[in-house]
Amino acid sequence: MLDFDKAGGLVPAIAQDAETGDVLMLAWMNREAFDETVKTRRAVYFSRSRNKLWRKGEESGNVQEVVSIFIDCDADTVLLKVRQIGGAACHEGYKSCFFRRLDDTELTVVGERIFDPKKVYGR
Repeated sequence: MLDFDKAGGLVPAIAQDAETGDVLMLAWMNREAFDETVKTRRAVYFSRSRNKLWRKGEESGNVQEVVSIFIDCDADTVLLKVRQIGGAACHEGYKSCFFRRLDDTELTVVGERIFDPKKVYGR
């Protein structure tokens, strides 16, 4: 099904809003994260910085309910169509991790912050 060996055990996973088509985030999955996502229909990723499974929303409560799962033609990328519970996929408090647009050489914030990450994560 997915070729985890091709990319050293991890495949990119794109989360897309099932209703609007907005791209919410990109993360990584190992086989265990993928299997748990399929089984529970909740998005589970592999955190490279923490070197462990990351169940989306485990701290923030902003979970992703998986509506459908697509695998690309090379069998090395996952597309999850999700319902974003809580309104924000981004750990910085935005709906999408892609809340900045490059205008010429400047980054412009084009998203609306939904929550204050300091209040949610205590950092």
